[in-house]
Amino acid sequence: MSVINEIDAVQSTKISIVFEDDFQEKFEKRNTFTAKTRLSPESPYPNSARQEMLRFVPHTVRTVLDVGCHMGGFGKAIKQATGAEVWGVEPNPETAKVASQVLDQVFDGLFSEDLPIPEQYFDAITFNDVLEHMPDPWAAIKTAAKKLKKDGVIVVSIPNLRHIENLMHIIKDKDFQYESAGIRDKTHLRFFTKKSAPRLFEGSGLEISMIQGINEDWWRPALLRRLAFRFFFKNLEDTRFIQFAIVARRI
Repeated sequence: MSVINEIDAVQSTKISIVFEDDFQEKFEKRNTFTAKTRLSPESPYPNSARQEMLRFVPHTVRTVLDVGCHMGGFGKAIKQATGAEVWGVEPNPETAKVASQVLDQVFDGLFSEDLPIPEQYFDAITFNDVLEHMPDPWAAIKTAAKKLKKDGVIVVSIPNLRHIENLMHIIKDKDFQYESAGIRDKTHLRFFTKKSAPRLFEGSGLEISMIQGINEDWWRPALLRRLAFRFFFKNLEDTRFIQFAIVARRI
């Protein structure tokens, strides 16, 4: 190889590395689920403020129930943004103890009708990546509906089974390998897509007012993927998102 060719190869490699690092940095700033997010020693999940979900909580709320509140990161963000009274429900005793230090009231246990939570009390009830962990998420939605005020809303973040990286794992690797966190979280009992998730609310006395993709992550420099999204965008549009945000209101 000539000296000129060697220089070109080194410069090309440097450009590639800079490009990939720049893309990764931008992605990590946009996506709340990154290695930089502090994890609890008792849990594999981040104590995140979930900034991308805050915009779906009405700014006029005065009472909020965060189901699966973890260490209270999201509830604390709601309190700071709205001044609302925020309650939490958390089945992990260790993380519930942490959440109780930042939220107004925290129940250590599973969300059910057995908990002494008042009915028609909350302006908003949130489930951030929680329903998929429940054996009966349909029952949880119906229970939550009873806790809402007449004009209250339920705000949900739910993993997208059809995210492109998950589809590639299933199709290319011919596998479904469970992981400690993410779409194939080993504690997930239910799986949803943009099309199937709305059926969670059937018969609950709620109607969906909005469903929107969040945490977009699909772009890769691979030519085949770029071509697929260019020519089959309508079929692949929903695969761009790691999760979907859903807002439902009482009928």
